[in-house]
Amino acid sequence: MLTFSRRQWLAACASLLTVVAMPALADADPQREPAGGIPWQQLSPEQQRVLGQFRGRWDQMQPVQQQALLRGAQRWESLSPEQRERVEERAEQWRNMSPEQRKEVRDRAERFKDLPPEEQQRLREEYRRYRDAPPEQREKRREQWQQMSPEEQEKTREKAREKRDKRDREESRDR
Repeated sequence: MLTFSRRQWLAACASLLTVVAMPALADADPQREPAGGIPWQQLSPEQQRVLGQFRGRWDQMQPVQQQALLRGAQRWESLSPEQRERVEERAEQWRNMSPEQRKEVRDRAERFKDLPPEEQQRLREEYRRYRDAPPEQREKRREQWQQMSPEEQEKTREKAREKRDKRDREESRDR
């Protein structure tokens, strides 16, 4: 089984969410007559810039497809330059993944979605703690993890689960 760092996993998830947000595009038929949506010429210059890759087929898209893309463009416009850079990096990482890696990321995202909300929140908090740790500490943890055998990694996961369960029991007892 392929293994990824948390950063790769999160980057892939963000990219996957971007890809999943535009499913209507798969149904676009470039031969279809204009669908009565918003003509390309009526878009603002900024919208045209952001949506430039769709220019040739924009007027043939269904209005629902156009609206989905306009919402995406609006979200893009609202991002800070740093956020845009991160999104672009994640998209590039996604494009560079093999089909097997993409499948693994999709599977992990699906498993995450199936977790109870409390577990999702716990994982988000763990990631925040990791992300907020000094870079040297993150690198040290990453190196330690990568040097472990799969068996050692599983033992480490189990110890973390036991520690977390114990902490959760103590917290619920204190309430």
